[in-house]
Amino acid sequence: MMLAYMDRAASAAEPEDAGEPVVAEDVAGCAAARDFGGLVSVRPAAVVRPASADDVANAIRAAALTAHLTVAARGNGHSVAGQAMAEGGLVLDMRALAVPRRMQLVRPPGGGGAAFADVPGGALWEEVLHWGVKNHGLAPASWTDYLRLTVGGTLSNGGVSGQSFRYGPQVSNVAELEVITGDGECRVCSPSSQSDLFFAVLGGLGQFGVITRARIPLHQAPQTVKWRRVVYASFADYTADAEWLVTRTPDAAFDYLEGFAFVNSDDPVNGWPSVPIPGGARFDPSLLPAGAGPVLYCLEVALYQYPHQHRPDDEDKVGTNCRAAPGGMMETLKYVRGLEFAADIGYVEFLSRVNRAEEEARRNGSWAAPHPWLNLFVSARDIADFDRAVLKGMLADGIDGPMLVYPMLKSKWDPKTSVALPEGEIFYLVALLRFCRPYPGGGPAVDDLVAQNNAILDACGSNGYDFKAYFPHYRAESDWARHFGAAKWKLFADRKARYDPLAILAPGQKIFPRALSVAAPVIV
Repeated sequence: MMLAYMDRAASAAEPEDAGEPVVAEDVAGCAAARDFGGLVSVRPAAVVRPASADDVANAIRAAALTAHLTVAARGNGHSVAGQAMAEGGLVLDMRALAVPRRMQLVRPPGGGGAAFADVPGGALWEEVLHWGVKNHGLAPASWTDYLRLTVGGTLSNGGVSGQSFRYGPQVSNVAELEVITGDGECRVCSPSSQSDLFFAVLGGLGQFGVITRARIPLHQAPQTVKWRRVVYASFADYTADAEWLVTRTPDAAFDYLEGFAFVNSDDPVNGWPSVPIPGGARFDPSLLPAGAGPVLYCLEVALYQYPHQHRPDDEDKVGTNCRAAPGGMMETLKYVRGLEFAADIGYVEFLSRVNRAEEEARRNGSWAAPHPWLNLFVSARDIADFDRAVLKGMLADGIDGPMLVYPMLKSKWDPKTSVALPEGEIFYLVALLRFCRPYPGGGPAVDDLVAQNNAILDACGSNGYDFKAYFPHYRAESDWARHFGAAKWKLFADRKARYDPLAILAPGQKIFPRALSVAAPVIV
C-alpha cells in the first residue's frame, strides 16, 4: 500500500499548485536525515511534501496500513536531538504547506474588532510577522527569540521568549487548531470544541497530531521599541530585580524581559558578544565592583511604542539612557552603574535581532556545526543553587554561546496543555545555546559537550532541584513518567491511546514504540 502511494505521488504537481504531494524516494543525504542539533542522523524511507491537510491525512493512513511505518512532521529542522526524524518512516516536510496565500486574516462576526491569523503549521513565525505587519498593521503578542521556527513546531513544545512573562507563551496564544490525528482524521479543535485534543496537542511534542493550521490572535503592531540592557555582578541582585519586574501589574510592566550570563573575562567568546545590541556595547570591566565573581549577568528590558500613542510614564520606565527620573523603574534596579546600554529600533528589527547572530554563525562556520543545546525550566526556589553549582561551577569558563537565564510566570501557562512545568509561580528558563566551532580546531569534541549536559541534568536531579527539561528527550519510559509526574503522565498516555493508538506519530521523541495493533500504552 505504501509503495503504491509513493509511486502515485512521486509524479504529482508542486505544492504551490495545490496538487498531490511530492514524495522523494531517494533520501540519501537528504535534510530530513539530520537536524540543527547535528547529533543524530537517521534515514527516512521517504520525504513527503504535502500540498494540503488531506495529503497529511493520507500519508498517516497509508502508514497505518504498513507494519512498523511511522510518520514525523518536520518544520524547519531546528530540533536538536532527532525529535523530527523517522528512521525508516515518513517525514512530512511541513514547509511545503507554507505558501503565503494560505495566510488569512479572520475577523469573527460579533467579535468586537478581534482579529486572528489563520496560518499553516509549516509557516515560519518570521513569515507571520512580516505578513501581519506589512498587510494589516497587526502582529501576535507572543514570540520566540528566533523567528525562523515553524508555527506547528513551537506550538508542539511551548514557544517562549522575553514576552512570555507578560503575554504568556505561544501555547497560551492560540484560538483554534486544525490537526491530523494518528488515525488520519482531520479535526478542528479549540478551547470550546474538542478541547481535550486542543490542549493535548499544545506542548504535546507531536504525539497526538500534526498541526496543519493554527488560528493566532492578532493585536496592533508596535512601531518602535525602547530596548535597554544593564549588567549585574551579583546573581542575587539580578534575580531580585528580574522577579520584581515580571510581577508588576500590566500597566506598570515592560513588554519584554530577558537575561543572560556571561564570563567575567576578556576572552572574545565569553558570551557577551553573542547577544549583540545595535549601536555597539563596549563592555568596560573597570566599572565592576571589587570582588566581582567569575560570572556576570545581563538584564534586558523593552517597551513597545505605538503609532500616534504616547504613554507619559514611558520615560519613567526606561529613561533616555537607562536612567529614569526619580521613582522610575530602572532607577530602582541594583545593576552596576555605568554598564548601561540603549537602543531605540523598529519593532520588526527588534523581533528579528537573532538574525544578526545567525549571520555571524554562518560566516564563522558554527551554524553548520553540531549544537548540543540544553534548555531547562528551573524553579525560582532552586535558581540560586543552580547558579552556584552550574553557572559558576561547571560552566565558569562559558560555553562559546549565550547562556540565557530569565524568569517567567506559571500563571501565564494554561495547566490543561501537555507542557510540564516546575512548581511555584516563578520559574526560570535556562538555555545553554552552544554555537560550537568545527572540531578539532574550534573547541571541545561534541561528545564531551553532550556529556557535560548530562552531568548538568544529573546534578539537578541529585541536588533535588525542581526542574523540567524544555524540548525534553528521554529514551526510558520511566524518565518520561518522571518528567511529566504521575497524574500528567497518565493523562499523556491516555491521550496517546485515544488520538494515535498505533503510536505512528513523532517517533523521534522516543516516547512510545510503534504498535502492530491498537493497544493502550503501558502506564507506570
